[in-house]
Amino acid sequence: MKSKDALSLESSEEPMDESREETNPQLQGLTGLRNLGNTCYMNAVIQCLCSVSPLVEYFLSGMYTSSLDKENGEIATAFAYLMNDMWLGDFDCVSPEVFRLVIGERYPTFIKKTQQDAQEFLIYVLNELHEALKKTSKKRSQGSSSTAWEPRPSANETSIITRLFEGHLSYDIMCLECQTTTYKNEVFTVLSLPIPYEMECSLEECLECFFQQDMLTWNNQINCSSCGTKQDAAVKASIAKAPKTVIFHLKRFDCQGSYKKKLKTDIYYPLNNLDLSPYIYPLFRKNPKYHLFAVVNHFGDLDGGHYTAFCKHTLTQNWYNFDDSQISEIPESAVQTSAAYLLFYSSQTFSVPVKNQNG
Repeated sequence: MKSKDALSLESSEEPMDESREETNPQLQGLTGLRNLGNTCYMNAVIQCLCSVSPLVEYFLSGMYTSSLDKENGEIATAFAYLMNDMWLGDFDCVSPEVFRLVIGERYPTFIKKTQQDAQEFLIYVLNELHEALKKTSKKRSQGSSSTAWEPRPSANETSIITRLFEGHLSYDIMCLECQTTTYKNEVFTVLSLPIPYEMECSLEECLECFFQQDMLTWNNQINCSSCGTKQDAAVKASIAKAPKTVIFHLKRFDCQGSYKKKLKTDIYYPLNNLDLSPYIYPLFRKNPKYHLFAVVNHFGDLDGGHYTAFCKHTLTQNWYNFDDSQISEIPESAVQTSAAYLLFYSSQTFSVPVKNQNG
């Protein structure tokens, strides 16, 4: 049942025509979100996160409270209450007003009733949840300057977000004058992929474009420590650590100065068996296969548009279209669309999240 004590949500909920039957678990996780004024970007992202079963279970079970930073936990607490309403509540539509208010206190942009970028909102939410729930380990960082992958200094700060979403990129940078190779490492939770063709392409072609070798010349030259001067270089990225849940951001919005354009390229993305092994650094290659479980769609243009979400329900294994307060079941064939903007893949098989855990 809903918790309304600490975060009063009663006034913001929409009662449904008929009461939910507690004996009908198929309705769990199928809850619409009221549009609060151009908040479709927020609703679409929340629905996708609501489809990450390990994340939902972490909040429903109350496990998050043992890691919660009490002085920095308003956003995480509001998120927990929202997950509880969406999975265990009695209404077919609820309002994310409390969550919007607390995240708007930190990021005023999201309190305005103007359209925002769903990808930016997603990154802010993941970062805030990590900061509120992180634990610092005393374990020393591994790696040395001779290896191609070293965890970042803060890699020992772990949370449910790092365990589920964090991946590591390794950049091999070779000076074209003396052939000396150096390494740069980067952490990601969302991987932004270029779109190589304007009419149509595949997700694999977007990945190949991102991971292909690139040249650093002119103003992008490196300071080579061996040569002691700026030199041209070749750089190539690879995945040093693949996350359990990988989120791809398709870079549809092309903004260069005053020039703005949305790429409406039809991108084919597999629903099952996405193979990332060609892009993983050989030492860490485990041949993981990923399945799609959620999509954020963007319809319209840069100056005006609408976000929706497609999510695969863990209990029914059916796909649903989440359009703010409206939910409808869709065939698997409808998941492929030229409006796809964010793709959520998992290497895990999700089970239905439960409220209480033993042990």
